[in-house]
Amino acid sequence: MIFSDVVIIGAGAAGLMAAATAGYRGRSVTVVDMGKKPGRKILISGGGRCNFTNENASPENYLCQNPHFAKSALSRYSAQDFIELVDRHGLNYHHKTIGQLFCDNSAKDIVDILMTECEWAGVDVVMRSEVVSVNKNETGYEVITADESYQCESLIIASGGLTMPKLGASPIGYKVAEQFGLKVLPTIAALVPFTLHDHDKQKFDGLSGISIATEVSSEDGTKFKENILFTHRGLSGPAILQISSFWRSGQAVTINLLPESPIDKLINEWRESSGQKSLKNMLSTVLPKRFIEALLKQKDISDKAINQISNDEVTYLSQYLHHWQIKPNGTEGYRTAEVTLGGVDTDEISSKTFEAKKAKGLFFIGEAIDVTGWLGGYNFQFAWSSGVACGQAV
Repeated sequence: MIFSDVVIIGAGAAGLMAAATAGYRGRSVTVVDMGKKPGRKILISGGGRCNFTNENASPENYLCQNPHFAKSALSRYSAQDFIELVDRHGLNYHHKTIGQLFCDNSAKDIVDILMTECEWAGVDVVMRSEVVSVNKNETGYEVITADESYQCESLIIASGGLTMPKLGASPIGYKVAEQFGLKVLPTIAALVPFTLHDHDKQKFDGLSGISIATEVSSEDGTKFKENILFTHRGLSGPAILQISSFWRSGQAVTINLLPESPIDKLINEWRESSGQKSLKNMLSTVLPKRFIEALLKQKDISDKAINQISNDEVTYLSQYLHHWQIKPNGTEGYRTAEVTLGGVDTDEISSKTFEAKKAKGLFFIGEAIDVTGWLGGYNFQFAWSSGVACGQAV
């Protein structure tokens, strides 16, 4: 048996951050993970460049049954704190839209920084080590893996959610929570592309790869103004991934295809400048031509000269193009989802230390708990913030 002050299940973003933080406090820390290498989700994130934080991260950017839960951790370890960490390591990175920061070279640079911090803090990281069981005893917790058993005073569950099962995602965090009497909220795939019903799939066959700047709304009124992307299976792109966290089966999403250009205003301008030209040709100046052709083919809109369009037809076009409704068949599920919505109920956990209220010495951080960020670096920031808060407490 190996004795450590702290054992962490999961060598991902939250787990490694907690490990280094606790290690620097003089705690002996062992991280166990069933994978071949640490930070597997980090490595594939952001197209391999890792959107490692968002400068605008605030509690409003997170979904949680308790909207106040993330406030404490995010305020005590902010995006700027993580930026200072990567600056100290000389990471080259660049800004994208709305506060997103990406590595210039590779997501591996972030994993290297975390592993270097763990090495400096004296943390022992054990890979290819699958946890078989967790037990409570008089001195803390015993974690039994396929090869070894570990005794610790504090046990941190940083095992993530159910997303990307090919990377070894497992429900172990939820099982441990339930084992110790903690409530686990239902989980669903989030930040995930939509699949379409066959009739819509046929309608938009051949549009794969086309991107449109839109504003997408869910039935609860949440809106995101970003691009949508047609795929072979349905719809993706930043706006779709964002709204998927707010969508539920059977609901429709509403897409404003021209959020910056009211169609009635455009048609008035076109009547003056291009009245003889066809609606098809003029719409193709503001939306992808192949998309317009698909709408005409399905008779969702009809083609005629601009100066022949009646006011009723303008009203119809305005309703159609600014309130285009799609009822997804479903999502692509955990296979391609970026995060898991739901998880360990935050009412069971201290927002300051992330310790379970019913089980002293047991902590839950990162994606395992019911805190889900928007697309754009927010989930990584919560991983860093919760990891630091917990690492300071164990």
